[in-house]
Amino acid sequence: MTFDQSEYDLRCEWGPAGLEILAAISDAVIIVDVLRFSTAVDVAVSRGVSVAPQRWNAAKHTGRSLSPSALESVAAGGELTMPSPNGSTLATHAGNAATFTACLRNCRAVADRARQFGSRIAVIPAGERWPDGALRPAIEDLIGAGAVLAALPGRRSPEAEAAAAVFERFRSNLRDTLIRCSSGKELVERGLARDVEMAADYGVSSAAPILRDGRFVKGS
Repeated sequence: MTFDQSEYDLRCEWGPAGLEILAAISDAVIIVDVLRFSTAVDVAVSRGVSVAPQRWNAAKHTGRSLSPSALESVAAGGELTMPSPNGSTLATHAGNAATFTACLRNCRAVADRARQFGSRIAVIPAGERWPDGALRPAIEDLIGAGAVLAALPGRRSPEAEAAAAVFERFRSNLRDTLIRCSSGKELVERGLARDVEMAADYGVSSAAPILRDGRFVKGS
């Protein structure tokens, strides 16, 4: 298919449509929703908590907060349900491929774990939503996807090359970039600057959240 990037080991495409096209022909799928689903999952599973992703419409705003800073004090062990309109919803449609969620905190750990399933890896930046529900490509997710791709061996599609290049461009100034981008400004205005700062912490986590039986758990 023209759009499936199948001639490359490493593929990258946006949102639900990209996931639908790439998941079926990939050994592993990595969903990237930096602000805030993927970062929140990383914090939770690092504490031994499993996280069940849930579609936003079905969730009706129930479930655990997406705030990574709120999860810093969550009790070790246990289970959480975490709805979100982007990363979490994507995770419920990933199909049979090994499915991970990655952020800047754990991008290298996830890359190392995902390559154990095979060389064909699809990285899916989740993006955000405009008020009318249309996909809004989000710079923080492109940077996060690029961070994962930069840590993976293999031949990259042009889309994957572009994501990796964006990450390298902002790598030395991630915190300021996330604070200044549209999604970051929105969270800062809501009093959630700490969440943005946590999301910008590069390579601090060894967790590789993998979806097993409908829950993200710490990959080993």
